[in-house]
Amino acid sequence: MSLARRLAERITALRYEDLPPEAVHGCRLAILDTIGVTLAGSVEAAPRIVGEVLGWRASSGPCLVFGTGRRAGPLDAALVNGTAAHALDFDNTARYMGGHVSAVMVPALMAAGEAYGASGRELLLAHAVGYEVGGRIGRGVNFHHTEKGWHPTSTLGVFAVAAACARLLGLSVAETETALALATSLAAGTKANFGTMAKPLHAGQCARSGLLAALLARNGFTANPDAFEHPQGFFNVFNGQGNYDAARILEDWANPLEIAMPGASYKLYPCCYSTHSAVEAALNLTRQNGPFDARAIARVDSRTSTRALAHTDRPDPRSALDAKFSVQYCVARALLHGRVVLEHFEGDAYRDPVVRGLLPRVHAAPYTGTPFSPDDLFDAEVKVTLTDGRTFSAKVDRPLGRTAENPIPPAEIRAKFENCARRVLTPEAVARVSRALESFEKVESLREFTTLLEPGAAARSPIERSLERGRA
Repeated sequence: MSLARRLAERITALRYEDLPPEAVHGCRLAILDTIGVTLAGSVEAAPRIVGEVLGWRASSGPCLVFGTGRRAGPLDAALVNGTAAHALDFDNTARYMGGHVSAVMVPALMAAGEAYGASGRELLLAHAVGYEVGGRIGRGVNFHHTEKGWHPTSTLGVFAVAAACARLLGLSVAETETALALATSLAAGTKANFGTMAKPLHAGQCARSGLLAALLARNGFTANPDAFEHPQGFFNVFNGQGNYDAARILEDWANPLEIAMPGASYKLYPCCYSTHSAVEAALNLTRQNGPFDARAIARVDSRTSTRALAHTDRPDPRSALDAKFSVQYCVARALLHGRVVLEHFEGDAYRDPVVRGLLPRVHAAPYTGTPFSPDDLFDAEVKVTLTDGRTFSAKVDRPLGRTAENPIPPAEIRAKFENCARRVLTPEAVARVSRALESFEKVESLREFTTLLEPGAAARSPIERSLERGRA
């Protein structure tokens, strides 16, 4: 039996009642976080350009283009909103998939739910299913897959999206098998484009492709069920013979669910996750000593994993997007300001003369200590040497929010959501969305829910009245 078939059987078998409370909580939190960063990202250039190329000004359809009052067809909405979700690189990541999974799933699921009818409860289940598939396939192909240069957010995320959309749309086992097989031909994205608009486009294209695979399968399209294990299939083409372990994909399936443990990794800083341990170490130094004066710093040593340095050793960032992938820039901002925020990556902020003056003194090198896990190399150490000879150092084994065992306090996640959403919505509207998301399993219509996300939405929408009735 093909891997696609065995996955399809498991995807279709999972029911909402099978989800433990921690999995429902994990999905609800992931959806909150993703909607927030998508709203914030909607005003960035990348999704705007994608929308203009699609001709969204003249398009119409049932699905909201986040941050606007426009509606489009489901595939176009998934593409634009998926690009927006990853535009700020502020979205959550999945440990074993090695990429950003909610940012590709939520835009596709919202679009499918609006276009074909679905509830919040059905979206929560679909998110749990897709997260499981993305993480499990990641277990089978990483780390070779990502070190080879593929961007797992898109190359593996497409399977998460196809699985999630298949579950949301109620596809049969055979149709779900076809959707996954089709997704092997729609997987794409190389890490060479990190630091440019192409990276968030990977997420948008993945959201669109996974939804497309599910819709095609639903309408009778065909694909080779052996597309994963075929000699010229996904495993051998993307990883190469001997560089994957397909058995790991189904091993201990959903025991526990990936969304529950290890859970999603959430970001407190709007930059590449591979910089976060070093950023947190630098922030710990500022909490103990106050922000540093650039003139007093003789040298900064930032040590992170070799795997992380492969795409974050950028001593001279050339754009705001490039700065998000520069561990030198991110650590410098942390040391000088005691925080790393969206404003540090907007416009010409990366050209700040004080930061630029410090960058040549920030040295990035591999971390040589003992990592807390060989499968999760996110240890970091930052050492600051001052001109008077004093030194300060801090080490972080894993950044806050890396797993469900080291969670970010809910209040901080909610504050992040509110800060992001307020880039588009009024404070009153943000509060209404937040209340709806707290009871997302009671949302009967995703189409009604997205009316809350439209700028200038009515003070009381039908969905709020229905939620109030449900709480009564």
